[in-house]
Amino acid sequence: MKDFGFFRVAAVSPLVKPTDVQYNLDRIVEQVDIADSRGASLVVLPELSITGYTCGDLFAQKLLLDKAEQAIAALATRSLGWNATVLAGVPVSFRGRLYNCAAVISHGALHGLVPKIYLPTYNEFYESRWFSSGRDFMPEGSTITYAGAEVTISPLQIFKVGKASVAVEICEDLWTPLPPSSYHALCGANVIANLSASNEVLLKHAYRKDLIANQSARTVSAYVYSSCGFGESTQDVVFAASSVICENGSLLVENERFSTTDSMIMADVDLEKLDALRRKQSTFDSISPDGLFSADTASFYKVSDLGPAANTDFEKKLLRHVEALPFVPAGNPAELDARAREIVSIQVAGLATRLSHIGCKTAVIGVSGGLDSTLALLITVMAFDKLGLDRTGIYGITMPGFGTTDRTYSNAMGLMAALGISVQEINISNAVMQHFYDIGQDPNIHDITYENCQARERTQILMDLSNKLGGIVIGTGDLSELALGWATYNGDHMSMYGVNAGVPKTLVRYLVKWASENYFAADAADGAVNASAILADIIDTPISPELVPAGEDGQIVQKTEDLVGPYELHDFFLYNFFRFGFGPKKIFFLAKKAHPGYPDDVILKWLKTFFRRFFTQQFKRSCIPDGPKVGSVVLSPRGDWRMPSDISAKLWLSELEEL
Repeated sequence: MKDFGFFRVAAVSPLVKPTDVQYNLDRIVEQVDIADSRGASLVVLPELSITGYTCGDLFAQKLLLDKAEQAIAALATRSLGWNATVLAGVPVSFRGRLYNCAAVISHGALHGLVPKIYLPTYNEFYESRWFSSGRDFMPEGSTITYAGAEVTISPLQIFKVGKASVAVEICEDLWTPLPPSSYHALCGANVIANLSASNEVLLKHAYRKDLIANQSARTVSAYVYSSCGFGESTQDVVFAASSVICENGSLLVENERFSTTDSMIMADVDLEKLDALRRKQSTFDSISPDGLFSADTASFYKVSDLGPAANTDFEKKLLRHVEALPFVPAGNPAELDARAREIVSIQVAGLATRLSHIGCKTAVIGVSGGLDSTLALLITVMAFDKLGLDRTGIYGITMPGFGTTDRTYSNAMGLMAALGISVQEINISNAVMQHFYDIGQDPNIHDITYENCQARERTQILMDLSNKLGGIVIGTGDLSELALGWATYNGDHMSMYGVNAGVPKTLVRYLVKWASENYFAADAADGAVNASAILADIIDTPISPELVPAGEDGQIVQKTEDLVGPYELHDFFLYNFFRFGFGPKKIFFLAKKAHPGYPDDVILKWLKTFFRRFFTQQFKRSCIPDGPKVGSVVLSPRGDWRMPSDISAKLWLSELEEL
């Protein structure tokens, strides 16, 4: 079985009885048995889970400490039958002091003890009354004989489990100005485990989740947080088993708090993704928080290899959501509105700044009645409104040709009228026919020359009009078209500012809908033509360059997605290839999870098309006009993407042939 870079983790909060070590051990074994049977490679238990967190002054009792040590030895023996590595919380006595530790157990042995560094002694917490800080073992660490094993006790440890490098911090460590996990990550840890006993206070849970998510983002790691729950003493505080698993700032899963039963959450974290992001982020591992180079800090860490991860069948079941439309905002209505508003604001600000900088009050844009030109037009109108410029300074040029349908023509004309811009119609048919005659092109042969002559004629008209009117040409091409090279070189490929350059096709439709329902609602109410109704029809119109004649019924016959493939697939391919550097096999695996409605052979067909076109069409991206970066994926050669135009796609296409 192939792991595709995934690693299954579990945060478990068993029922607990403070000081009843045998009961706690039995509950732990039962829960780890379940997690192990479900393919977990790492099981994280709460802080002091062997004894319970709320033992108070009983932590000074030798009997309790001895029984806890015996329980760790028993747990280590029991782990012979598990594939999972287990992190259990336990009080450890050493050199006349007591330490709040995580015991790292795997394949029949105790491999290390990681002590808590920061001990809260404020408000309801009294930990320094019983425990000493793990800083006693920094930076060198010490050797301890515990539970029948001779192991290292130190906060500076990394445990390799398969492709995962696991490091530990305990509860309060996370809440400090410089969490130990910051150092752990700089020194190679990509999975951070936090054994916690975090009580519930009004509004604390939301803050705690944000803290975990933010730390996982700063450390570009998977963060597994397990907190104790039912059974801990509620004499003064309440514990609700608040467990959370995050990855690079995103919440993968959280448990239901305040349960009266054992709690377990599991997720498949993507180690390949995390490693790719770290490689791309040049500032990630250069300097540690104390000013040392991370390589210097890493020399203090002990790295223990615990063997392979569990042989988890990720193809059978993947415990994470794979977003089918990664570019399209998801969430509640307020979040959707905020994200759409942010995207549009970036586009508008980019164009407004360019117009203001060059002192230009005129814009020329080709309006076809399709999605891309519609969004570009709406952005241009909003930019003019932002600058206080008269909308009549926007010249919308519709240029019907051999493939223009009545539907797109009427939508283009109606929308421009509703928005109050200047409108001009220039039919390109005669000019293109003359050009066909000049170059010896048979107009009855509807080949690439037939199509591109029309696209370049339209661009020439826009460029020449911009000179005449003293304006700039606004580009309409989008990010998906750039990725596939689905543009006519020096035709629609060219403009003076490409407002859609950072917007993929799947997002264009969403933004047009948002703008219609929010920004242009007043225009629809006051205008002679209802802009919202026109925009709704544009959204429903099949995507087409309209470069071949319409059918006998007047309908569009040249549908882009029939020719190049569904944009929802291509945008999915682009996002995962560009953002995380995933190879064809992993993208294919993820696409099957995200788009189960497509047969495997269809996904594979269009994935081959994507890689073939992406590599062969770089020359078009090497000379694209300026345009604003909107999201994390952009193909500008001056920004995020630099690739030779004459590069080979053999490695990627060959891997596809293996599927």
